Amino acid sequence: MAQLTTPQPARHPAPTVKASKLAYLLFERPDLEKAECFLNDFGLHTVARSAEALYLRSTGPEPFCYRVAKGEDAGFMGIGFEVAAREDLDRLSRLPDASAIEPVDYPGGGERVRLTDPSGFLVEAIHGQTPAEPLPHRDALPINFPEKQPRVNGTQRPPVAPPEVTRLGHVVLEVADFQATCGWYTQHLGLIPSDVQVLPDGSPAVVFLRLDLGDTPADHHTIAMAQGFMPLYSHSAYEVIDTDAVGMGQRVLKAAGWKHAWGIGRHVLGSQIFDYWEDPWAAKHEHYCDGDVFTAERPMGVHPVSREAMSQWGQPMPASFTKPKLTPTALRELTRNLRRSPDLSVKKLITLAKIFG
Repeated sequence: MAQLTTPQPARHPAPTVKASKLAYLLFERPDLEKAECFLNDFGLHTVARSAEALYLRSTGPEPFCYRVAKGEDAGFMGIGFEVAAREDLDRLSRLPDASAIEPVDYPGGGERVRLTDPSGFLVEAIHGQTPAEPLPHRDALPINFPEKQPRVNGTQRPPVAPPEVTRLGHVVLEVADFQATCGWYTQHLGLIPSDVQVLPDGSPAVVFLRLDLGDTPADHHTIAMAQGFMPLYSHSAYEVIDTDAVGMGQRVLKAAGWKHAWGIGRHVLGSQIFDYWEDPWAAKHEHYCDGDVFTAERPMGVHPVSREAMSQWGQPMPASFTKPKLTPTALRELTRNLRRSPDLSVKKLITLAKIFG
């Protein structure tokens, strides 16, 4: 039986606040038109556009869930979490290196506090946004089973169109400082671990963290963190209506000429039916449906990490999905973090490389 041998991941007994929602993600791209083209084909709707920034939304009530700022290089900038009360912003603003409470000019308005996690990612806590009017979307298709057939004298004809993204689901990050970064999210935003995958020595390779919503079910993970050699964006995930929407997304994106990364399949931890695509800068974006939801009482599971633990069925995970790009910058970060991070060693990196190819 797998055992965790490190302090993190673990629940914090008295977090600073408990985040209530994953609100949005922040990116930079050198070409806003190209970014918008991919994201519209992916199923997000443009709500605001200027020469400096692009905002997109799902069909849900969130004013936006994806911001692309104009930048010289493509990069992932950070994460926005919604908090339930202005008092939460006040508590977060008193943390070391936090900003003051400040108004924002995002769609929906509101106020925010800007923070930086131990891996250097920007984290914005936001409160007071004005909800948007939800967009209409089709119902989930009725499924006929051998002993229960709700669809009689009818057919299945999902529309040939970009799938309707209903909400932002989660983001996955690679970090060098695993213990400090995981502990920061549990301590200051109240996230709780759903599952952790461990290496043979008991150290964590991947943790799946969810919101603590008490008796209200929360997604299996809102953030997942993988042990890496430098801070990196791995992918973000967006919920669609049903399995047919996942499949139609593959048809539409393939016809549009975008690059496929992995899928269709069903994950093990989280159980989502998934399909991954790359934007023009090779940033992975996932369509998913049918994910697990847990209440706060569900304890953390501990599992051995392996390639086989990534999916129950479907295309095996390609080696290219996790293969790092060893640029001069990446090699410098690798050398630096091997010297300074207590979570990294050559032996651990070799083990991870053998597992994930």
